[in-house]
Amino acid sequence: MPLSLVHPPSLLRRLYPSLIWKLPAEKNTVYLTFDDGPVPEATPFVLDVLKSFHAKATFFCLGKNIASNPALYQRILDEGHHTGNHTYHHLNGWETKLTIYLSDIEKCKALANSNLFRPPYGKIRSSQIKHLKKNMQIIMWDVLSYDFKQDLTPDECTENVLQNTTDGSIIVYHDSIKAFKNMSASLPVVLEQLSKRGYTFNAIPKNLPPLSLSHP
Repeated sequence: MPLSLVHPPSLLRRLYPSLIWKLPAEKNTVYLTFDDGPVPEATPFVLDVLKSFHAKATFFCLGKNIASNPALYQRILDEGHHTGNHTYHHLNGWETKLTIYLSDIEKCKALANSNLFRPPYGKIRSSQIKHLKKNMQIIMWDVLSYDFKQDLTPDECTENVLQNTTDGSIIVYHDSIKAFKNMSASLPVVLEQLSKRGYTFNAIPKNLPPLSLSHP
């Protein structure tokens, strides 16, 4: 996978400086994130693996999946992880009217009361950013595993992460049925290898100072 695709292009970061692409490079700390859950086919596996490595993560949840799996969502919280809003219906911001998009986020927020938000597909308009940044932190990423890509192998997903992770990296996996084959094989290897390098795995703080943690 080309480096420019695993990492968001620097031009994109400069165009949207109010979005959080990476956290300050606290030595030997990285931030694992998981999108699209919780679902019983994938999220329990993720939680079990994280527990075995004493790792904390942030789960960007779909409201519809929280509504369908409330006990699983509660388990995420009970085990010390943080959660974020990923819209209720996995909406593409580029294709959705502002009022509908914001309403869908509010519907998810009623179930996941978090000020952390990640746009599905990473697609969000400037008008949507303008409204959301008033009371939410929009979390993007520094390293994308591409575990959802069916034409990639688990080893390729693993290398995407291991070759590109640095201090403060926000890493994206998916606790979804679609990504499970790649994620379930890649995640334990990444946790093991990064642990050997001395990294610890923290959840993204719930209350980030406005703009101060955005990254160029």
